[in-house]
Amino acid sequence: MPDRDPEETAEWLESFDDLVETQGTERAQYIVRSLLQRAGAKSVGVPMVTTTDYVNTIPVDQEPEFPGDEQVERRYRAYMRWNAAVMVHRGQRPGVGVGGHISTYAGAATLYEVGFNHFFRGKNHPGGGDQVFFQGHASPGMYARAFMEGRLSEEDMDGFRQEKSRAGHALPSYPHPRSLPDFWEFPTVSMGIGPMNAIYQAQSNRYLQNRGIKDTSDQHVWAFLGDGEMDEPESRGLLQLAANEKLDNLTFVVNCNLQRLDGPVRGNGKIMQELEAFFRGAGWNVIKVVWGREWDALLEKDAGSALVDIMNQTPDGDYQTYKAENGAFVREHFFGKTPETKEMVADLTDEDIWNLKRGGHDYHKVYAAYKAATEFKGKPTVILTKTVKGYGLGPHFEARNATHQMKKMTLEDLKGFRDHLRIPITDEQLEADPYLPPYYRPADDSAEYKYMMERRAALGGAVPSRRTTSKEIHLPEDKAYDTASRGSGKQQAATTMAFVRLLKDLMRDKDFGKRVVPIVPDESRTFGMDAFFPTAKIYNPAGQNYLSVDRELVLAYKESPAGQLIHPGINEAGAVAAFTAAGTSYSTHDEPLIPIYVFYSMFGFQRTGDAIWAAADQMARGFIMGATAGRTTLTGEGLQHADGHSPILAATNPAVITYDPAYGYEIGHIMRAGLERMYGGAHEDPNVMYYITLYNEPYQQPKEPENLDVEGIVKGIYLASPAKIDGPRAQLLASGVAVPWTIEAQRLLAEEWGVSADVWSVTSWNELRRDGLEAEEEAFLNPGAEPRVPFVAQQLAGATGPVVAVTDYMKAVPDQIRQFVPNEFATLGADGFGFSDTRAAARRFFKIDAHSVVVRTLQMLAKRGEVDASAPAAAFAKYQLNDVNAGTSGSAGGEA
Repeated sequence: MPDRDPEETAEWLESFDDLVETQGTERAQYIVRSLLQRAGAKSVGVPMVTTTDYVNTIPVDQEPEFPGDEQVERRYRAYMRWNAAVMVHRGQRPGVGVGGHISTYAGAATLYEVGFNHFFRGKNHPGGGDQVFFQGHASPGMYARAFMEGRLSEEDMDGFRQEKSRAGHALPSYPHPRSLPDFWEFPTVSMGIGPMNAIYQAQSNRYLQNRGIKDTSDQHVWAFLGDGEMDEPESRGLLQLAANEKLDNLTFVVNCNLQRLDGPVRGNGKIMQELEAFFRGAGWNVIKVVWGREWDALLEKDAGSALVDIMNQTPDGDYQTYKAENGAFVREHFFGKTPETKEMVADLTDEDIWNLKRGGHDYHKVYAAYKAATEFKGKPTVILTKTVKGYGLGPHFEARNATHQMKKMTLEDLKGFRDHLRIPITDEQLEADPYLPPYYRPADDSAEYKYMMERRAALGGAVPSRRTTSKEIHLPEDKAYDTASRGSGKQQAATTMAFVRLLKDLMRDKDFGKRVVPIVPDESRTFGMDAFFPTAKIYNPAGQNYLSVDRELVLAYKESPAGQLIHPGINEAGAVAAFTAAGTSYSTHDEPLIPIYVFYSMFGFQRTGDAIWAAADQMARGFIMGATAGRTTLTGEGLQHADGHSPILAATNPAVITYDPAYGYEIGHIMRAGLERMYGGAHEDPNVMYYITLYNEPYQQPKEPENLDVEGIVKGIYLASPAKIDGPRAQLLASGVAVPWTIEAQRLLAEEWGVSADVWSVTSWNELRRDGLEAEEEAFLNPGAEPRVPFVAQQLAGATGPVVAVTDYMKAVPDQIRQFVPNEFATLGADGFGFSDTRAAARRFFKIDAHSVVVRTLQMLAKRGEVDASAPAAAFAKYQLNDVNAGTSGSAGGEA
């Protein structure tokens, strides 16, 4: 815009400068904010400021005094940086060569140590302790600190990445709670999942508080992230939740070393500025820590903003190059861009210029940012800290594109690194075996060790640390399962509805119910869970501050700070993060919660399988309910909604126990067994998740039979409908929604073909396979012992005739048990893409319906000579098996 009155403009600027000089930056901020607010009220258009200059957010005059002994902290920080690098280097010794990452922690050591010494509160803190999501590639630094604290030995350090070969003294590569359960709390190396889970961990803390389960008001969540990691959609995609819920108990620290794994993050741009705009636009408080204290005097002299202009205009690719060169290079290529800036450093030596640090390596600047973040109210905070990847490791490492892949140092590198850090190790010690440079740990009576341990004691003990036990809880009484066992009488009900009725009773249990955390991503009405709205209510820390459009309805939408139902919106990734936070609350908070996540089955393992793997690593417990399951059952939705494979995907996760129940009473026994295993306190492996498929097709839910084989339901197979006649024998195995039409096939075989068929409900093909594989493994490892018979073979002992296995899934699902069944085995499945049609037509198309079961059974019996050879062809023609319009297996309707 043109300046029509430069003299008046100069007066305004002079007045503002005087305000800053006489009353400080804080007062100046207030005046500027007031003017902007008044400008808005007067309809004076002011452009939105999404980024600030490329300088520190906190002015020098607002920096708090550093409360610690910086010299002592710097000394033992140097020891940790040495030990972290040496641990990885020693892992490359001949015969081992397990890899590792030296440079991430080298560049981020200050960020962590300021936290460890002054902010991260352990579990013994009166407030309950903080949750810290460490950047995965920085794990050597956490091990180095634990070694300094005496929590790890040299033998442990030498077990890095050798989890089986050095069992008992092994350290996993990254933060893996399942691999090191008393140390790591949160897995973070699957990029993007750490930020997402940290947000929902902060929400879960508030959820516990607002529902009156635990006081978490003095607990803070920290997430340490890389600037390259922020390219992951999961890293940024859930920021709005943290802002909307005002999660000021959450701080992101983004380590902006300007490099990803293979090169610059934004070589032509500025990642810190991009992230500042993104987070600010998402409603976060943003603090930039760009420059160390050595720059303060230069910026103070920058009256005409020439230096700031250069800072603003220089792309990240150049900043990376500067730190890979030297002071003379920086003088010429950075400060030499204008006469003003060149003169500004005329009295500085090249070494002085080289020692102008980035803000992420300055204790004072980082401390000021952390303190401001923990004191800021009303918004989550992101701290963007500029660092150098490989800082202090020498010219072969610092800021090089290949730094992330570099695992070891030359003897020259080791000596230079030792000198830079002033480690009391001699040349002779390094030259004795360059593959095994010694670790360094000060004596327990040294000033460094005493100071470090005093700081941790004051903050509540060691971090990271994980609870491996938790308080016992009261499990539901028998009556909570009565609804599931009664069936649906003369009415039809989908297994989804049978489950919802059971869930309602579990939530009503006086002592247990409050611990249930239903999680539904915007499909509650589809699953028939809108009945929870007026009673359990939807969790919203702000309550419901609007007039609900359906307020007159019995099942009106109702939000509350004390709401029990977590409703992430159309957000499966966020729902799994909420599941993970609730499912690990037994360890994180010593307050067991039981998450029950209900979703379209296709949007679980297919869309969020990686997040479920992270939940398994974190040892989450809970129920994952794959509703509207099956390739032909949710027929109207079409290809991407037709789930024919989720049990196979679930089978790849060792912590997931998968069931495909047909009836409500099966669901009741499965969930009861799951609760006893996960939360009963007696099972040797409680850290599992139950994946249970549910269908939206209504059919009659039978009453629980007398003398029910409960063990068979829980282990994976039981006889659901014995044969009614004598005749040629066959065994029909089915699961889920296929059981009712297989019982119809049993009737047709008996009445029209004289065949005697048993129907077995296979509640878990996956668990039967795991049991069979375990039996084979036991036999392999105990060659002289009598082999154990797999459970499926035990159940089918004496069950003669061929087996026909059928499901609403691809053939690979029932084929999992083929090798453990001695009978001749045939599979019917819905392989290929799904499509929209009626259930009957879709099942006839895939040849999995009742009549297809009949024909396949007759074919197998005819081959054995047990029925007339013409029977299969006659049945094929009679049932018009190639006519999709002739199918009858499946009813219409049933949104839930």
